[in-house]
Amino acid sequence: MALLDIVTLPDPMLREQSAPVERVDDDLRRLVENMFETMYKAPGIGLAGIQVGVPRRIFTMDCGKGDDDKNPICMINPEILWQSDDLSTYEEGCLSIPDYYAEVERPASVKFRFLDQFGKEQEMLCEGLDATCAQHEFDHLNGALFIDYISRLRRDRVIKKFTKLAKQKDKQGIL
Repeated sequence: MALLDIVTLPDPMLREQSAPVERVDDDLRRLVENMFETMYKAPGIGLAGIQVGVPRRIFTMDCGKGDDDKNPICMINPEILWQSDDLSTYEEGCLSIPDYYAEVERPASVKFRFLDQFGKEQEMLCEGLDATCAQHEFDHLNGALFIDYISRLRRDRVIKKFTKLAKQKDKQGIL
């Protein structure tokens, strides 16, 4: 397994629409393993393909609490079948927007249909933190970020901050 580089704001790739996965094979399973390793090491609870430079409709997640309670889930070509009218609010963060957090309101329950890493069709009802995480990662597949749910002023400040940081890193790399 190998750690993958995580794409961060303001990289325009994060705003790209991900293409469907055409086949589930050994190469894809290796990608899934690498995504899990990268996600756990970061540390995070979710990671979409686009966040590691792979613009395909795939994400990994694990909202378990520590090594003894792992619950790794891989969703390939996920689709939302149903979402509740009830909403819940969680403080969200993102590996592509390091060290920034904001409260986001989303449906409290969501039912997904997807392929697992073995190509088997699955359906899963996600609730609580699992629902928030799955929706957050699903948004990545459509070029959306959790900062799209906050006020325009706060979003513009975050983008400006990360754009400035990226320019500083570029200057340091050039010198």
